[in-house]
Amino acid sequence: MARFDVVSLGEPLWELSQVPGDEERFLFGFGGDTSNAAIAAARLGARVAYVTRIGTDAFGDRFLALWRAEGVDTSGVARDAEAPTGGYLISHGPDGHQFSYLRAGSAASCMRAQDLPLDVLRGARFFHCSAISQAISASACDAVFAAIEAARAAGAKIAYDSNLRLKLWPLARARAVIEATIALADDFLPSLEDARALSGCEAPEAILDWALDKGAKRVALKL
Repeated sequence: MARFDVVSLGEPLWELSQVPGDEERFLFGFGGDTSNAAIAAARLGARVAYVTRIGTDAFGDRFLALWRAEGVDTSGVARDAEAPTGGYLISHGPDGHQFSYLRAGSAASCMRAQDLPLDVLRGARFFHCSAISQAISASACDAVFAAIEAARAAGAKIAYDSNLRLKLWPLARARAVIEATIALADDFLPSLEDARALSGCEAPEAILDWALDKGAKRVALKL
């Protein structure tokens, strides 16, 4: 079984970003919080694997090429012939950046617990995920919990980013799912904005107390 310093699971998204001042031109790029984290860890010298589901489309091909070029193991990446790789457009309006997402029914949202690459997850020293993957579909949410269970059972530490996106799910459901996941996390990584919405607390010290009371072993509150 291969061993990895970090195994990250989540939703990669291709990006088309409008060139400022030119409504007709867009630049191609790569997004997705967990994919970005996996690449960053690999650039720092960690041995990293990524777990996701992408389409059998040109965008999926480009993601595979990206991860391989960055040294991220792709043995946990599945291809889906029926669902596309998700993406988003960034345009510029009078109020700043505007994001238009094309992720409904994406391959990543079709992740299921029964399809997880357990050999990859059990080889992790740290398993990293975020609440975005729990928000995109019920089956993806189940897959996150199953992945945490498999990685923890094999001795991995769990790193969890709340990354709250209220356009994807209502606050009450987000709070319930995120609090349940905090209890499983060794490292909880919320932003100040996320944590205020989730906890109802304002002061950083109160937020830390809330997160620790929910069961996190260690909290890195991003200010």
